[in-house]
Order: sequence, then C-alpha cells, then structure tokens
Amino acid sequence: MTKGPAPAGPFSRPGRYRAAISQPDPQPPARPGLGTFAGVFTPSILTILGIILFLRLGFVVGNAGLWGSLLIIGIATLVSVLTSISLSAIATNIQVKGGGDYYLISRTLGAEFGGALGIVLFLAQSVSVAFYAIGFAEVTTGLLGFDEPIVTQFVALAAVLLLGLLAYAGADVATRFQFVIMAALVLALGSFYLGAVGDFELGRATDAGGPLVDGVPFWTVFAIFFPAVTGFTQGVSMSGDLRDPARSLPRGTFTAVGISTVVYVTAVFLLAGGTEQGELAVDAGEAMRDLSFFGPLVVAGVVAATLSSAMASFLGAPRILQSLAGDRIFPGLAPFARGSGPTGNPRRAVLLSAGIAIVTIGLGSLDGIAPVVSMFFLISYGLLNYATYFESRAKSPSFRPTFRFFHHRLSLAGTIAAVAVMLAINPYAAVAAAAVLYLLYRYVASKRGPDRWADATSAHHFQRAKESISALSAEVEHPRNWRPQIVSFSADPERRARLLRFSSWLEGGSGLAATFQIVQGEGVEARRETAQAQADLHAQIDELGLDLYGRAVLAEDALPAVPVIVQSFGLGRLGANTVLFGWPETEGVERRLAYVGALRELTRLGNHVVALASDAERWAAVEATPRRSRRIDVVWADNDTGRLALLMTYLCTRTRFWAVAGLRVVVSGDGADVRGVLDEARIRAEVVVIPDDDPGTIAAACDGASMVLVPMRLREGEMLDLEGRPLAPLMERLPLGAGILAGRPVDLVAQPDTGSVGELASAEQAVGEARRRLAILERQLATAESELGELSERKPGRLVTAEEVDAAEQRAEDVQRRVLKARVRLAEAEDEVEALTEAQRRSAGP
Repeated sequence: MTKGPAPAGPFSRPGRYRAAISQPDPQPPARPGLGTFAGVFTPSILTILGIILFLRLGFVVGNAGLWGSLLIIGIATLVSVLTSISLSAIATNIQVKGGGDYYLISRTLGAEFGGALGIVLFLAQSVSVAFYAIGFAEVTTGLLGFDEPIVTQFVALAAVLLLGLLAYAGADVATRFQFVIMAALVLALGSFYLGAVGDFELGRATDAGGPLVDGVPFWTVFAIFFPAVTGFTQGVSMSGDLRDPARSLPRGTFTAVGISTVVYVTAVFLLAGGTEQGELAVDAGEAMRDLSFFGPLVVAGVVAATLSSAMASFLGAPRILQSLAGDRIFPGLAPFARGSGPTGNPRRAVLLSAGIAIVTIGLGSLDGIAPVVSMFFLISYGLLNYATYFESRAKSPSFRPTFRFFHHRLSLAGTIAAVAVMLAINPYAAVAAAAVLYLLYRYVASKRGPDRWADATSAHHFQRAKESISALSAEVEHPRNWRPQIVSFSADPERRARLLRFSSWLEGGSGLAATFQIVQGEGVEARRETAQAQADLHAQIDELGLDLYGRAVLAEDALPAVPVIVQSFGLGRLGANTVLFGWPETEGVERRLAYVGALRELTRLGNHVVALASDAERWAAVEATPRRSRRIDVVWADNDTGRLALLMTYLCTRTRFWAVAGLRVVVSGDGADVRGVLDEARIRAEVVVIPDDDPGTIAAACDGASMVLVPMRLREGEMLDLEGRPLAPLMERLPLGAGILAGRPVDLVAQPDTGSVGELASAEQAVGEARRRLAILERQLATAESELGELSERKPGRLVTAEEVDAAEQRAEDVQRRVLKARVRLAEAEDEVEALTEAQRRSAGP
C-alpha cells in the first residue's frame, strides 16, 4: 500500500523541525533602565545612612541609653521591614511602572487614595530637597566659619541648583553622581569603625545601658531618629526607571534595610562604649568625628549624606508627579506627564520640584511644617501596608505575588505600626496630615471621571458582599427586617422608564430594585439582539440616574419565563419578594390569560405583585405637580394586601420626589379601625371615609390625588377589585395608579420579641427546661431503684418488712411514670423547635 504525502503542518518536514528545535530562541533585547544596585539599593541606602547617622545618633544614644537606642532602632526597623514585605508583595504581583508609592497604592486602593497621596508625597519630597540642602549648607558654612542665615540660604540654593541640573540630565547621570557619594560614605564609615573599635570599652557601654536621668523623653528621641529610616522607599520612586522592578524592588529594598540596620546597631554600640553618656546627650556630630580614625572623612560623609538624601528626593518627587499627571486625575497637571529622552525623564516635573525647594529655602524656618512632612511619609507607609492587606483580604484570583514571605497579617501589623508611630511622634501633626489627605481624597472622589484602571476595590466589594450575604442568610428572618426587593419586567423603553422610576419609589432607599427585559427568540440573531438590549438597558438606567440593576435575558416566550426568572434571581436572602409589571395593554384573551396566570403563579410562590397603570399623559401630570401639592391615596382593605399598600405608600415618602407629599387612606364604612392601624404602624396619614366602595365613589374620593394604590384580586384571566368587579374601569378613572396583591402575610406592628422569633425563643427555652427536668427525674429514678435494690438484697442482721418493699416499689414506679412524661414533653418541645425553625427557613418576610 502506497502512502500518500504527509499532511502539511509543523511535523510534515522532520529535518526542518529538528533544525528549529536545535537552535536556541533569540533572546529579547535587554530592557533599558537601572538595575537593582543603581536603581534601588543605592538611593535607599544613601538616604537611610544620612544626616541622622552622623549628626544625631550620638544624641539618641546619650539620652535613650544603649538599650533604649536599640529599642528605637528595632521599632523603626520593624516598620521598615513590614512595609518592605508589603512592597515586595505588590511589586511582584503587578507590572510596576513609574510613580513609586503612588503607582502601587493607586492601582490597589483606587484613584482617590492614590491621587491624594501622590500630591502630598510629591510636595513632601520636594520640600525634603530643601531640608537636606539646608542641612548641607549648615554643615558647610559651619566648617567655613560663617553663621549668617543669608549665607546658609545661598549655599542651600546653590546645592539645589546643582542637584537640579543632575536630575534634569536624567537618572543615569544622577546615579553616577550617587556612586561618588557612596564612595565618600563608605570611607566615612570605614574611618569611624577603624577608630571607634580601638576606643571601645565594655564597661562604659554597660554604664550607658539605661536612659539618662533628666534626659529627653523616649518618644521625643524616637521622633528625632525615625526620619533616618524613611529612605527605604526611595528606590520605589525610581520604579519607572528600573529594568526589572519586580526583581529589583524586593532585593534592593531588603538589602538596604538589612545593611543599614547593621550599621546603626554597631554604631550605637561603638558610640556607647567610646564616649561618656553625658557627652553624647548633647552631641551634634562631634562624637563620631572624634572617634574616627581620620575626622575629615566623617565630615565628608556628612556632606555626602545630605547631598545623597537631597538627590534621592530630587529623583523621586518628579517621577511621582509625572505618573500622577499621566493618569489624568488632576487635569491641570497634564503638562507634567511629558518626559524627555528614551527613559521619559520628567524634566518639567524636575523644574517644579526645584521651584518648590527654592521657595521653601526662602521661607527660612522649616520647623512648623517639618513634622507634617514626616507624617506624609508615614501615611504612605501605612497606606502601602493597608493596600497590600486590602488586596489580600479581597481574595482576588489575580492576587498572586511571587514574593514568598508575605502574609496579610504582616501587612495589617505594618499599618498599625505606622499609625502608632505617627501618633507617638506628634499626634497633632498626624491629625493635620491625615486631614490634608482626607480633603484631597474627597476632592478627587468628587471630580473623578470614568475608571482608567482596575484596582482591588471591586474584589474587596465582592468579598464583603459574599460575607454579608452569608451572614444575612444565617440571621433569623423577622417581619421587622423585611425590605422591598423588587424585580420589574418591561420590553418597551418608554414604559420601562416609568416603571423603573416607580420601582425606585416603592423601594424607598430601603431595599433593592432590578429590572429584566425578556428578548423572545432563539439562535444567533436572538443572542445578538439580547446583547444589544443589555447595552441599551444599562444606558437607560444610567441616563435615569437610578440605583438599580438591569439584565436582558433570552427566552422562547416571555410570560412563562417570568416565574422562573423571579425564582432564580438573587443569592441567599437577596431574592425577589415583589414583582412589578406594567398594566396589560392588549385585549387579547390568550395574552391576558397568560399575564394574569403569571401573576397568580408569582403570588403562589410567595411574591407580592404590583401592576402599574400609567401613560405618558398621566405621568407628565404627576411630574408637573408641585412637590407640596402631591398626594398619594391608598384604597384601604383590612388584609395583608391593604397593609402592604400602606407600607409601600410610606416607603414612597422616603424618596425626594414624595418627601413632602400628603398621604390619605380611603375607607368605606367606619374609619376608626384604620386610625388604630395607622397609630400602631406609626404612619401619619389622613383617613377619608366614603359611604361605599363603588368605583365611582372611590374615583370621586381620589380626585386631586397624584397617585393611588388599589388592592386587587386575581381570577382566571381577570384582575378584580375586592368585590370581584373588573379593576380596569376604576384604574382608567384614576390618575397614576397601581394594583397591588400581597403574596404572603404582612405585619406592620411586629415587635422584636414577637412573631416566629419570639415563638422560637420560647420553644427553645421550653426544650432547655424539659431537659433539666428530665435530668432531675432520671437522678431520682436512679436513687429509687438503688433503694429498692438494697431492700431486695435483705442483708443479714437487718429486718425488712413487706410494707417497706412495697413503698419502695411504689416510689420507683411513680418516678418512672414522671420520667416517661418528661421524655414525651421534651420530644414535643424539640418537635416544636424543629417546626418553627423550618417555618422560618421557608419564610421570606411579610
């Protein structure tokens, strides 16, 4: 048998296939950008090992003591490590772009939090440039012997201009400058360690273990030290310039935090063992310089530390602003989104940061705003931790960080730690910073446009909704907790608009409302029509501005599908209990039979049904009526339907449209009973008594009403009033009206401890009492049987009479009968509890 040619495809030419697999895949070109060392580790370590290390660490040791200093470092490092863990989790879960903390938080908590934090972080980092520049100027002028403030300001200004030029040139140029600073910092630390080790005395360090008597309080010292560790997120601000942010951010940040912690801990030991505690308490940098092998290197380290911190802020602030501007949260910032060169260097934002720094230097005193600026950094740490906790607890399938050491409780602990540190440092500044952030949050929330990205808010709401539905389903149902859960049906857009407005009135802000449009047909064209109907339905709901949900569904026939849709609607206790239709327009017998049949089936399923009789003219008349002239009338019926109509009337008055409308109850005969119902139900309404319930009399009594709710009955193919007459003639004579029929009991005066809830509680109490009574009787029976057994044994030396034995037998029999009766009562009580529990499970409210 001759084989035909091999089919075409990837395996039809083996030689070619082998060649393809033998050649390595071409590697994609390396992404331009900074690596871990230059982009994350260097700016972070240079900011952490900054001016606090060289000028204030001796002061910290002198006042807090050796062990207090280690505790301060431990608390500060704890915040750093916890925040770094959260940072690593987010950085390895999404593709990190430019903007640092702002980008991470906005993509998790949303534009409101991100936008508010982005503004304050940009301002804080821009002002920080001035802080560090002034620190550099004070050291420099002090070495040169100048103490005039104007000289300090000019030196600080020159430093800002120089650093601004480097930042303007780009991150690559600025990073190379940071390498020079890094070298100076390493030499300074080497000189200090080399000299301090020789002067270290263990006894001196031991003597300095506790805090100095009459020294600066612990938390004040902590507040002075804590800014030292705020630089660990400087690398995050460079996220847009990194070659591989997901890899570089965790590694660089943790390495910087780890090395800096070792440096601070060892420096604390060396200072405590190398200088007397009293001298350290007033130290302003002299101790480290005196202990070092070559003092000028430490001076160079101080200069390098201040410049490096300023440079890191100069690189971070513009990139936050650039990312914020690119997201169009604040339209006025749009020009700052533009970058220059292949890396998109934010030169316009650099100029703005430089301008803010220059203005800050010109103000001279920074003491008033320095605490608030520090608070902004701490708020960013707290929000970064909370954002990670928020997304983790939302349990979104898309939250899959590759960082292995993350747990949501660590992020929560980081949030709490950041807040605690804020309050410990300066509670007033913490409140001020939080207030500024909140005002910006509210502004962004009020001005925001359509969502530009997907954040974790949707996953959070889904998880909370799931938990709430589960909790709601576990609660005992009670008439007091009933809420209208309305489902409406309409195919005509014009009629549907009126129906949706009417359903929002009946819902009254207390429940929920949904609408369905049933598209009849089958096949591809019908599915396409359904998709278009869904889009049109959503557009109409948005246009009306209503808080309800819409769905278009495909079915072969509309009315038979209605009960199925109603039964399947919702989750748990959030199911339909009220169904709303428009009044039937067609006079066809079959269609009317199907319409009324659907209503009857819905009531049998325990749903209330409402049929709205309206047209464009009557609707326009209602809307044209002044608010204070509007009135709702209810035709009274002393049954569940009448009580439902009264409750729905009251719910309408919870809406703005009917808030000041008058309510009237129209009743034939004696109105005293109705007044009693109104008093017990706590509903204020006027009672209008009419001589009879003739349709003409009712129509005359309702003259001038804006809307009338009328109880109705259903019969095979007919909608009737309570006397069995066709309801349509009456509805035609009324203004906007609706026929109402209750599908289950309605209780307007239910109290918390009445109804099935109270009955169940009483039944459960009866079970408990029956069990206790049975236990007592069973113990008595055991005693009686034991006594009878002893008498029956007739021990030697003891005379037992027949009368004693008979009495014991009688007692045992009496107790036995009472035990049997107690068991019966317990079984009956347990059956009652089971029956009441099952009834509650099947009940769905009024």
